Amino acid sequence: MIELNGKRVLVVGLGKSGLAAARFLKERGARVTVSDARPATLIAELSDLLDQGFMVEAGSHGLLTFRRQDLIVVSPGVPMSTPVLTQVRAMGAHIIGELELGVEFLQGEVIGVTGSNGKTTTTTLLGEILKAAGRPTLVGGNIGLPVTAMVEESTPESWSVIEVSSFQLETVETFRPRIGVVLNITPDHLDRHGDFATYAAAKARITEFQTAEDFLVLNGENKETQMVAAKTKAQIYWFSARRPIKQGAFVHGESIFFIPREGEKAEPVMPVAEISLAGAHNVENVLAAVCAARLAGVESETIRAAVREFKAVEHRLEFVRELNAVRYYNDSKATNVDATMKALEAFDGGIHLIMGGKDKDSDYRVMAALVRERVRTVITIGSAAEKIARQLDGVVKIEAAETLARAVAFAHETAVAGETVLLAPACSSFDQFENYEQRGRVFKELVQGLGNKD
Repeated sequence: MIELNGKRVLVVGLGKSGLAAARFLKERGARVTVSDARPATLIAELSDLLDQGFMVEAGSHGLLTFRRQDLIVVSPGVPMSTPVLTQVRAMGAHIIGELELGVEFLQGEVIGVTGSNGKTTTTTLLGEILKAAGRPTLVGGNIGLPVTAMVEESTPESWSVIEVSSFQLETVETFRPRIGVVLNITPDHLDRHGDFATYAAAKARITEFQTAEDFLVLNGENKETQMVAAKTKAQIYWFSARRPIKQGAFVHGESIFFIPREGEKAEPVMPVAEISLAGAHNVENVLAAVCAARLAGVESETIRAAVREFKAVEHRLEFVRELNAVRYYNDSKATNVDATMKALEAFDGGIHLIMGGKDKDSDYRVMAALVRERVRTVITIGSAAEKIARQLDGVVKIEAAETLARAVAFAHETAVAGETVLLAPACSSFDQFENYEQRGRVFKELVQGLGNKD
């Protein structure tokens, strides 16, 4: 375990994870400095941090500040390619992420969930299943509580279900989930990682420190996820919505089954029809959760009851309202192309798709066939609008709305009975919003404020 008392520790980045890490470190006796590239005027917590005795560097990252530390803890939003981090790393600085710091002190068993899409739904569902089984359960990581904020409540009997992003996995040194889950790996965050191979390699690090005593749950229908199997020492369990598999969870006929060991009899878990979540991708999320929960020792009947009661997580194909026989859905968490395509596949057609935001070096052309088949209008917002319009030119009618308010108003005027208005941006939100949650909340407020057409 890392010794913190009296150590000089620098926390880089004052987002939610960075703030949690800084307070965690100070409570354990570290001499904490925080550094954020934002000007002091934009750091809302600045006065509180100074009052609590933190040393604060704002507006830039100074090399001297970084060189004076025994340990540097990096927030997920800060790239390891940041010049000052590159410099001090070459000098031998010890750099870890908030995830690595937290799991060093976290008690009990850990389930780590990663993937390009579906992480939050699967993580949240797993938490609900474990709670239904009577397990002391904590849920956090890339959603909700940062890992360092989970430590205090953890006990040797706890199960911590942690959503893990590629950003967090970049800096792991010992992270070893008892059960690791890789839902899928499709292009995302290429603006951060540089290329798809680097991004996929970061995702695969969830299993880097697992042993033969651990379990790894993989998607049997995703090529990149299948390749992770060659990189693990853990026991592999597969899930598939398309075919029976030898060990893991799968759909056969109209039901979900689980095989605990190759050669053993398939156990019926539940009918697919009892899943209340929309979209084929959510069947895969449920399969992954079934697999992980059974490996954690939860009985099938408990899993079935928890899945049956589980509703869509906010901002993930979330039904907002029906007005004039038009249904409005909020999928603000669809921040990459693959997620938006999965959202489109959840509906038969007649979709008015609101998309755009901050581009992540995405290729929107791969959507063309699905957009042509199911979308009536693409309504663009944000800085990616011009690129989206260029790459989907001639595929469908495209309306440049610029803002979310104008997009909702246009969709309201254009959509007719039986059609769907869907916010599934395929982009990050940072050009116009603080995060995807704010974007989703604004969308819901705008939709709730609509009146009946004259």
